[in-house]
Amino acid sequence: MKSLKYYIGKALKNHFAMGAFNFYNLESLQAIEQACFNLKSPAFISVSESAFSYMGKDYLVALAKSAKKKCPYLFLHLDHGKSFEICQEAIDCGFDSVMIDGSSLTFEDNVDLTQRVCDYAHRVGTIVEGELGQIKGIEDNVASNSHHFTDPKLAKIFVDKTKVDLLAVAIGTSHGAYKYSGEKTLRFDILEEIEKQLPAFPLVLHGASTVDEELVDIFNQNGGNLQNANGIPKELLVEAVKKHNIVKINTDTDIRLAFTSMIRKTLNENPKEIDPRKYLSVGKNKASEILMKKIEYIFFGKNQA
Repeated sequence: MKSLKYYIGKALKNHFAMGAFNFYNLESLQAIEQACFNLKSPAFISVSESAFSYMGKDYLVALAKSAKKKCPYLFLHLDHGKSFEICQEAIDCGFDSVMIDGSSLTFEDNVDLTQRVCDYAHRVGTIVEGELGQIKGIEDNVASNSHHFTDPKLAKIFVDKTKVDLLAVAIGTSHGAYKYSGEKTLRFDILEEIEKQLPAFPLVLHGASTVDEELVDIFNQNGGNLQNANGIPKELLVEAVKKHNIVKINTDTDIRLAFTSMIRKTLNENPKEIDPRKYLSVGKNKASEILMKKIEYIFFGKNQA
């Protein structure tokens, strides 16, 4: 079985990105598993701190192990761990990688916290992702009203001091279903400067859901209220992958939107339906369909396993 480090190196060399897809129950994980299995695409199966507590570590680890039996190129990942303790718990129960998010701290405190997690994780071969800079938006327990772009010179110092394996950068993406209030763009100039300071180093984009307009319409037509929701244009993500060192792209909102819009539609059209297996299956299938499109046409992960 090939390691996560192998796939990160392959993605960096061949300019494709691994999806980091958040799950929070059986059906969301099955949607991810099916999409990745169909396209033989390696991916991170991610859980946030809130999903960690919602499912419980024993359940989520058991679910991940089951998914990996079918797709050995899926890797369990802690998304936005805010403390050493939560990262330590994830490492101790067998996560393949953890993200320590010290982006809200001072630079010095972020370095110290990330370095501490790296020291602990690397003893057992666990991959560590750090973050420098801060992106706007709200997702689970991650919230920020402001955007602070990653400083390229500090990025090199951060990586050199912490020995982190992956670096999440802030170049204009944001969490949640409302990515832009003005021009839809990414700061590729900042990304290029980061890459000059850190040549051939694997980088990560958070808050990179595309927020499909068709799904937003279905959501709103069936009692929802996501007015003016918008995502990252596909062509910007393609450019980030093909021309830069982005090897991991996080996707959560797209999965939630696919599930919830189709569940709303199914229950609206079938008001007597009380069997969760039926409406959850519809949501699961739509989420898998959306993820396959992202993998194939944006991440270029097809046949990479």
